[in-house]
Amino acid sequence: MEQKIHQGRNVKRFREMLGIKQEALAFDLGNDWNQKKISMLEQKEVIENDILDQISQALKIPVEAFQNFDEEQAVNFISNHFDNGAVGYQKYDSCSFNPIDKIVQLYDEKIALYERLLKEKDEMMVRIEKLINR
Repeated sequence: MEQKIHQGRNVKRFREMLGIKQEALAFDLGNDWNQKKISMLEQKEVIENDILDQISQALKIPVEAFQNFDEEQAVNFISNHFDNGAVGYQKYDSCSFNPIDKIVQLYDEKIALYERLLKEKDEMMVRIEKLINR
């Protein structure tokens, strides 16, 4: 049994993932669009290709993503390829470095950079004073 892909729902998902409101998408699509029209579009199972092209350009997402993305398949893939469906979780509990040591190292690098910046500023001030006194 082949499951239908709901293109309108896919537009909504990608728009929300990008943090774009319906009003903003409507603005990007042009004067004949408004929030209500976007809302109605997101309820359509199949969207015309020319409209998908416009949305694709506005969201910078390939048309194929709207046409082929199937949430159920994605969930099945994730649950079958990751432990307990936890994305980003890995079974490696041994860390090859101490996180506290890394934080201290970053802090030391930040201090060294700050000191170099101060030294360069002082050198620049000396140069400017020499130029002014000429």
